[in-house]
Amino acid sequence: MSLPPLCFVLMPFGRKPIPSGLTVDFDAVYRDLIEPGIRAAGLEPLRADEELAGGVIHKPMYERLILCDYAVADLTGANANVFYELGLRHGIRPATTVLLSGQTDRLPFDVGPLRTLPYTLGTDGRPADAVATVQGLTRLLQEAQRAAGEPMRDSPVFQLVEGYAPPDISRLKTDVFRERAQYAVDARERLAQARRAGADAKAAVEAVAAQLGDLAALEAGVVIDLYLSHRATSNWAAMLALAEAMPAPLARSRMVREQLGFALNRLGRRDEAEQVLKDLITQFGASSETNGLLGRVYKDRWEIERKAGHVFEALGWLDKAVETYLAGFEADWRDAYPGVNAVTLMELKDEPDPRQAELLPVVTYAVGRRIAKGTPDYWDHATLLELAVLSRQQAAAVKATSAALAAVREIWEPQTTANNLRLIRERRHLRGESLAWADDIEAALLRRAGTPG
Repeated sequence: MSLPPLCFVLMPFGRKPIPSGLTVDFDAVYRDLIEPGIRAAGLEPLRADEELAGGVIHKPMYERLILCDYAVADLTGANANVFYELGLRHGIRPATTVLLSGQTDRLPFDVGPLRTLPYTLGTDGRPADAVATVQGLTRLLQEAQRAAGEPMRDSPVFQLVEGYAPPDISRLKTDVFRERAQYAVDARERLAQARRAGADAKAAVEAVAAQLGDLAALEAGVVIDLYLSHRATSNWAAMLALAEAMPAPLARSRMVREQLGFALNRLGRRDEAEQVLKDLITQFGASSETNGLLGRVYKDRWEIERKAGHVFEALGWLDKAVETYLAGFEADWRDAYPGVNAVTLMELKDEPDPRQAELLPVVTYAVGRRIAKGTPDYWDHATLLELAVLSRQQAAAVKATSAALAAVREIWEPQTTANNLRLIRERRHLRGESLAWADDIEAALLRRAGTPG
């Protein structure tokens, strides 16, 4: 039985804001609209993975753009990566590219005249009329298949530049490309299975890594998936080794360097971790992610000095951690992670920081809006949990704990939250305050992490 033609999908990943102010759940758009529309047309969808690859446009990405028989591009939000990829596609393929958009305002001038399938988004950023759009996408792709080899062209390059001819694409090359694309899908499925292996997950991920072969021959998305799989199994040494071995453009990407700083800190190499993260802030400016990781370095140093009884050194690192987390929260008020760390550490000073009272409702609102707009993850619920403990709200804390425990993905997640609650408990104990219900929550998190209380 012959394999169905490949259809490459050009679109953002995850949840992204668009000019109208709406935050779009592009994964839901792919799952509910694009993938079923492509499959109904008898094609096999192949989604781009440049965001998993840290934003690096790599060789397999170009191959997908050029060699896939069909392509679908979602122009919603005028994403720069999508427009760049669409330009490449239009320069190589005269036809078989279908456009769609979920934004109600006008598209950029250069693509405004192009035939574009509209779809409707709800206030939650998800498709509001999936059935009709799936049918419309299927119809356009079927039209493209019927027109194969005929003069109909959707690329403005081939429409407007007289005499411009497409390059000859080798069939053999396309077959090799298909095999490599399928290998990438299989590799990532094996890594996903390995991460779910419980106590054997670390060894299982290492076994898959040994089977992957030459890193230079792998798609960047597979390399990053392996990198994050090592993180998920707390294999910090393997993360460092992989960062050193991966191709230079990928190793220089912001995400890889951020996670390198994270791994270095977990290995106790805090000077190196600090330098990696400070270099990123110098290059790109403050961000919730980078500052959050750097704040963790300072927080760990504070705890080391505190346990050693070095009072003045500990106070210096605590102040530095608070200010670093606060700068990260101010860089992006929508990301509550650095905000909750800032207000938690403010609690740990000899006298609570007066800014804490002002920040608590702001951070609570930020995480509340995130939960209301999409599918919350562990950290959303854990953040509400910490905020409720800080605010001494038992009912809210119990509710958030139940949700957090049900959303755990990696065992270090509840361990991290339990550590934060321990710090709050210890500081309040010195002030003569005790919350038995908060102690029970801390114990539940430790049980979930597999750590005795």
